[in-house]
Amino acid sequence: RAKYSLNYYINKAKELEKMGAHILSIKDMAGLAHPAAISKLVSALKQVISIPIHFHTHDTSGLNAASIMAAADAGVDIADMALASMSGSTSQPNLNSVNAAMHGNERHPGLDSDTINELSDYWEEILTHYEPFYSAPRSGTAEVYLHEMPGGQYTNLKEQANSMGLGHRWQEIAHTYADVNQLFGDIIKVTPSSKVVGDMTMLLVTQNLKTEDLLNGNAPNLDFPESVIDMLAGGLGQPDGGWPKDIQKIVLGDKTPVTVRPGELAPPCDLEETKQQLSEQLGRPATDDELYSYLMYPQVFNDFQETLKSYDRLTVLPTPSFFYGLQVGEEINVDIAPGKTLFIKLISIGDPDGEGRRTLFYELNGMPRECVVVDKALGKEVAANIKGEPGNPKHINAPLPGMISEIAVKVGDEVKEGDKIVVLEAMKMLTTVSATEDGIISEILLQKGQSADTGDLLAKLQ
Repeated sequence: RAKYSLNYYINKAKELEKMGAHILSIKDMAGLAHPAAISKLVSALKQVISIPIHFHTHDTSGLNAASIMAAADAGVDIADMALASMSGSTSQPNLNSVNAAMHGNERHPGLDSDTINELSDYWEEILTHYEPFYSAPRSGTAEVYLHEMPGGQYTNLKEQANSMGLGHRWQEIAHTYADVNQLFGDIIKVTPSSKVVGDMTMLLVTQNLKTEDLLNGNAPNLDFPESVIDMLAGGLGQPDGGWPKDIQKIVLGDKTPVTVRPGELAPPCDLEETKQQLSEQLGRPATDDELYSYLMYPQVFNDFQETLKSYDRLTVLPTPSFFYGLQVGEEINVDIAPGKTLFIKLISIGDPDGEGRRTLFYELNGMPRECVVVDKALGKEVAANIKGEPGNPKHINAPLPGMISEIAVKVGDEVKEGDKIVVLEAMKMLTTVSATEDGIISEILLQKGQSADTGDLLAKLQ
């Protein structure tokens, strides 16, 4: 496409080298660089810059091992691959196969085949524990040239679609993703911009809208995801050529977008003072890792600390036990400290009582123990949420499925059209649901932590 010509990449490479870059990375998140394209690109870059060139690609199309070999012939210095058992599809190309195929080539990486085959066998066994979470396509697909999703985005979006009951509409989602990319001006799609494209895609699909509906004014009062608002307001910076003015106006309304580097607007942060405050919060000296985690993701960090208070560090558990629990008669050993090992054996599981509680009988270091747990699978049936009336401005309805992560109002509050009422969260996508007209909150039907489906009534105005 004209926006990303060979000259575009050449000029970017020159600019980066002039700025003092020590290495240039070609980051092909979606695996779009086929052999002829990457050969042409690397050859051109080698003629204009002197720093090493690193090629990162994914094997979503199924042919990117050939792309790496073509890049090697063109003089690329570094390429990313994955061990055979962890390779292919939305992962990186197969290291073991490329290493074998390049035997005798002057640019052979020099890895020992027997060693990397043994490593692959080890990870193949580990991978079996994670099979229920594996949502990548089983083989390469040319569909990637349509939607251009990065490897990580593909699997995340597919999981999100399944969790929202939209897995059967995947082809529609893929086409909408491509349309949204063009709506945003054909942007570079990598974390977090790829997620923003995905968030807008899921909003349109759940509302049965097309991108042209937005541009033609056929989708009034649409609550856009927070990520979309932030990106078009300049929160991720400015793409080459800027943001398309039409969609920017539709999403932002009268809000003035930022046109400078977002970091210039960030408030000053005293790292030592913040670290001291965090240490007081934790009741112990905070590490640098904890400090930076807290600064970047404060809510996620605090949620994690609450989990630690309840369960301690679950990383000591064997992976199958963590994911699937113990089977009756199974025994595991857990190292909780140097020289301190717990031997845990599940003996039996009692019948549930009237409230769905079961007694678990187990041994801890050979001593019989028991505890009572609630079997959530046997919980009482939950009454279905009330559906709102479509088009009724006094009904504030959920635009898509999600969990209520914030309620910004209470009964009796006076609100204006566009004021925040509820924030929905679905697979890390935050969507603010706003008031559709001026009024007073007369009823709030769902509470923080509850799940809502598309069209569920969240609150009423009077």
